[in-house]
Amino acid sequence: QLQLVESGGGVVQPGGSLRLVCTASGRNFGNYAIGWWRQAPGKEREFVALSWTGGTSNYADAVKGRFVSSRDNDKKTVDLQMNNLKEEDTAKYYCATRDREYWGQGTQVTVSS
Repeated sequence: QLQLVESGGGVVQPGGSLRLVCTASGRNFGNYAIGWWRQAPGKEREFVALSWTGGTSNYADAVKGRFVSSRDNDKKTVDLQMNNLKEEDTAKYYCATRDREYWGQGTQVTVSS
């Protein structure tokens, strides 16, 4: 079983950067691929990025080239570095296991001028 907690959200201007961190507690963190999803008001939750156990990552087309996900299995963390943020990136961001069994509580990201 895993417990996941997101941190690092906030308010930033368009073109700015934020770094989200997903911190896990529990056993066998290294055996889980951990992903990021986001949900904007009135919209469905959508996939953002996935960090595989071996360290590679996949990204949604909307964030490819701007967001980078990385993980540290010793620290039990998965980061999401978000660069060149756009207003359409405004959403609540969640980390979760790939099978979506375990979720964090989410952290709000607001991109606004």
